[in-house]
Amino acid sequence: MRGRSRGYIRERRWGGRSKGIILRMGQPEIFREPISKPEVRRLADETFGDMIKFVADIEERILCAGGGLHSDEEKLLLEEGCRQVNLWGANYYPDLSGEDRFEYQSMINVRPAQKNRKQHIESAEIRQKVRDLAAHFFEGTS
Repeated sequence: MRGRSRGYIRERRWGGRSKGIILRMGQPEIFREPISKPEVRRLADETFGDMIKFVADIEERILCAGGGLHSDEEKLLLEEGCRQVNLWGANYYPDLSGEDRFEYQSMINVRPAQKNRKQHIESAEIRQKVRDLAAHFFEGTS
């Protein structure tokens, strides 16, 4: 897949002239089974290098990853028929260890109606479900 244009391109322009590619992002992908280590590395390399943004459906137990924005991943899951109340955004750092691998921050997590008023997932129960799904998909553990 390397070498192929997989995503959108953002360019920065000064004075109406392009100064080149600033960032190339991969396309979000839906996963229903654990992701192989080479595939995890590809997801990181195609986006931020050291981090993978993902959205987990804690009810359906599926995950969408590989996009540059949690909102793109959320949109793809919604198009698949997932319910927004079950979708939570987070980040996975494959090169870190322990709990440092997981970050529970995303704009899509701001949901006053669900008592989550911040970008951070405030519910320990929901954080644990997201963490367990991330470990299952990115590391092959249950």
